[in-house]
This record gives sequence, structure tokens and C-alpha cells, in this order.
Amino acid sequence: MKKLLFGLIIGIFAGGAIVWLVAGHHGAAKEAEKEKEHAEQSHLVHETNGETFLKFDEEAQQHMGLKTVPVEAMQLKPEVKAFGRVIDPSTLAVSMTDIASARAQLEASGKEAARLKLLHDQNQNASTRTLEAAEAILQRDKIALHAAELRLLASWGGEFVKRPDLDSFIHALVAQELALVRIDVPATEKLEGTPTSARVSLLSAPDSVIAAEFVSTTVASDPQTPGRGYLFVLKTNSIPANSIITAWLSASGEAEQGVVVPREAVIRHEGEAFVFVQSGADQFARHEIELEHPVPRGWFVEKLKPGTKVVVTGAQQLLSEEFKGEGGGE
Repeated sequence: MKKLLFGLIIGIFAGGAIVWLVAGHHGAAKEAEKEKEHAEQSHLVHETNGETFLKFDEEAQQHMGLKTVPVEAMQLKPEVKAFGRVIDPSTLAVSMTDIASARAQLEASGKEAARLKLLHDQNQNASTRTLEAAEAILQRDKIALHAAELRLLASWGGEFVKRPDLDSFIHALVAQELALVRIDVPATEKLEGTPTSARVSLLSAPDSVIAAEFVSTTVASDPQTPGRGYLFVLKTNSIPANSIITAWLSASGEAEQGVVVPREAVIRHEGEAFVFVQSGADQFARHEIELEHPVPRGWFVEKLKPGTKVVVTGAQQLLSEEFKGEGGGE
């Protein structure tokens, strides 16, 4: 009897375990099916007025790690867009070396001529012929120095050459402590007066903007870009010589009103730029923007209003979800 009772108890426990395992497996399968359905469900909503947006509840937003920030208002002075290049300072260094060499030669020939004149005047061992030869050499060296200075002036202009710190300035350029850029504004662009400041970026790195200080105007226009040329200096050593740059030169006029869009909020697709704007607690809409005015913190944009929340983390995921909703790939 005891054996029978014991067997019955064992059977009950075994049956319960089997039921529990089957029920657990069935529940897990249902949960997995639910998750699959949720994942495959489109979050893209098409309104009757033609507006399209993505809809994610708070839980889904947290799961995706979405983060938004409000854009800040900004004023931007009128600018003219132009292009240029980083100048190789070696030609400047050669010109300064030529001038220094000519100046040293002139100093030596001047001392020699003065010594021979003193001896000649004292009727010592210095003939008139020897003195005249020394004075001719002195005159030749004066002309050589003047010619070297004129070459520098003709190439770079008086505004540049008359810098009181010209020697140390060129040394800093050669040592790559500074970078000198030439910016050419096409004749078709309207630019009144002389720009006092500019912002530049490498053509290969448009998101990185560097402030530039005005140095001087150029003495000759670029035959490939007829217009006006300007020299600016960059306080950086990260740009190699002959690099092509894009520049935005300050211009006169009223400041433009807009906002700063953080760089991490911008997504690019097929040559266009977008941001995702949080238009509601659970709604995210894609807006196209123009990347015409880079600023240190991102991009200056006129289309958005201050305080608008843009997605800075997870924007690429939203773009993928939108494509899925439209029936396309990522």
C-alpha cells in the first residue's frame, strides 16, 4: 500500500512538471510571437493631409535609446561663400632668405667700401681704382637688395610686406604653427568692402569649421577664378599646404535669424541632409535641411524654430524604420 501511495505521489509530481514545462514553453512561444509581431509592425503613419511621421510610445523610445535636444536660436551675419587653398609657405621663405642674403651682402660690401675710402683719403695703400671697384660692388648689392624686396612686394603686396612681425610670421607659417589661406571671391558674387573675418573648412571635412583672421588683399587675381582675392591666417597646424578649402566671408547687411542644429542630429541620404523632429510625445517627423552654413557647434538652419526638439541619438534608426514602413530597405 505504501509503495502504491508513493508511486501515486511521484506520478502527480511528474505530471505537474510536464504540464508546467509545456505551459511555460507555450507562453514563451506566445511572447516570442508577440515580440515578432511588434517588431514587424510598421511605425510609419500617413495622415490624410499628406503628413508622414513615425510613432513610438515611451517604452519603445527608451528601448531604442532615442535622445532629443531643443535647438537654440542664433543670429548669423550675412556671408559670401567662396573657395580657396592653403598656401605653401616655402615661396615666402625663399623670398625672405633672398632678402636676408642680399642685405648681408650689402652690409659686407658697405663696410669694405668704407674701409677703402678711409685708406684712400689718408693716402694709404688704396688706389682710386680699387675704391671705385668697391663702390661699384656696393651699388650692385644695393640694387640686388632692392630687387629682392620688389619681388616680395609684387607677389604679396604692401599690406602684407609691411607687417611689423613679417619675419616671425613667416617663420610660424614654415613651422606649421599657422596656416595662410588664399580665398578668391568670384566676380559674380556681391561683396561690399573688405571682409574682416571668415570661417573655413576643408573640402574633405565640411563639418569642421575654423575661424580665420584677415591678413591682406592679394595683388593679383587667380586666372582660374576671376574676381577678388584675400589672404587669411588660421591659427592651426592641422591643415597641409595646397589643401582646397570652402570659405564663408563676412559681409555687410542685417543678420539672419535661425537656429543651431547639433552636428550629431544631421543624417545624410542620397546627397540630402535631414533631421528628425519630435512633433509630439510619441511622434517623430523627418525634415530636410540645407547644410550651407557650418558653425562651430553644428549647422545654422533657418527653417526650424528655436526650442524645436531634434533627435541627436537614434536618428539613423528612425530613418531605417521609415524605410521599412515604406516597404524599402535600410
